[in-house]
Amino acid sequence: MFVLLRHLQRVRREAALPPRRGARSLAIRHVDAGSCNACEHELTATAAPQYDLQRFGLDIVASPRHADVLLVTGPVTTRMEGALLAAYEAMPEPRRVAALGDCALGCGVLGAAAELAGPLDRLLPVDIRIPGCPPTPQEIADAILDAIPASQSPGSP
Repeated sequence: MFVLLRHLQRVRREAALPPRRGARSLAIRHVDAGSCNACEHELTATAAPQYDLQRFGLDIVASPRHADVLLVTGPVTTRMEGALLAAYEAMPEPRRVAALGDCALGCGVLGAAAELAGPLDRLLPVDIRIPGCPPTPQEIADAILDAIPASQSPGSP
């Protein structure tokens, strides 16, 4: 374990990541509404030492009741529409919605038209738009961090 922690410290030092400041945090609930999983792979990479979104206080949570942001990937299928709306309703106010990838933004070609509920912004108010097929981990990180007002920014004093 000690060797692993030392290796992680070295990777972070070589990446020259700024340290996290402050004690604020933002909880993100991820919902896959019918994607091909490319966006999920890139989202997973944001936890790697090269990006390390947790140093900014951004965490993926298991329950929408603990979430500040609902992060949706994939085209919303008719079978996922109800579950997605239920997750949104379970979130406390103030809540934000992020559309990750072209499919969630209604630009993708994944899925048959009869099986799709439409672009995410027809169902929920989208605050954060992250285009790409798939977007890079850096684009994901930048979009989420840019969407946080400076007064509420994780890491701000």
